[in-house]
Amino acid sequence: MSALYRFGVSLEKELIDAFDHHIEEQHYNNRSEALRDLIREELLKQKWTERGMVAGAIVMTYDHHRRELVNQLIDIQHDFQEIIISTQHVHLDHHHCLEIIAIRGNAPDVEKLAAILKAKTGVIHLSLSISSAG
Repeated sequence: MSALYRFGVSLEKELIDAFDHHIEEQHYNNRSEALRDLIREELLKQKWTERGMVAGAIVMTYDHHRRELVNQLIDIQHDFQEIIISTQHVHLDHHHCLEIIAIRGNAPDVEKLAAILKAKTGVIHLSLSISSAG
């Protein structure tokens, strides 16, 4: 187990009240756990901007009846095959599909793939969830 370090933080009452509300909504046991997660997230964002390796998932829903959309999505994925680990396709109903794309690669490449997919007409929603890969 790593050593723990204690430090003090001074915050305005309004800010600490809002943070405590956030902690409660997110089901944290205490402020320390919430602060650790926030610090990790900020450090991870810094790593992304430094072109670090990331892994994660692109989750998107789309209308598969949109003309040529499925072919466009497949072509895009082929263009990014070096960072795509796998895909899972789920039929939600007669018109809508869910696609989960597992990815691993440089952060800018991953973000570019997500942006290109998201911009396609017929893609209803896309979210990118990434974490450090190293």
